[in-house]
Amino acid sequence: MSICPKGKISKARRDKRRANWKMSAPNLVKCSKCGSLMMPHRVCKNCGSYNQKEIVSVD
Repeated sequence: MSICPKGKISKARRDKRRANWKMSAPNLVKCSKCGSLMMPHRVCKNCGSYNQKEIVSVD
């Protein structure tokens, strides 16, 4: 038995498919307590609060 290739895919067609693998900047929101930029749905690294409640004590 020999190898049966499925057909030649042109470079343009191949590269069009690979063009969608791009990085995007992370979405940032302002902290409701201190106003610094943070990722949504995470504890603020600056003040340690989440949903206006102190979760982590920051020294």
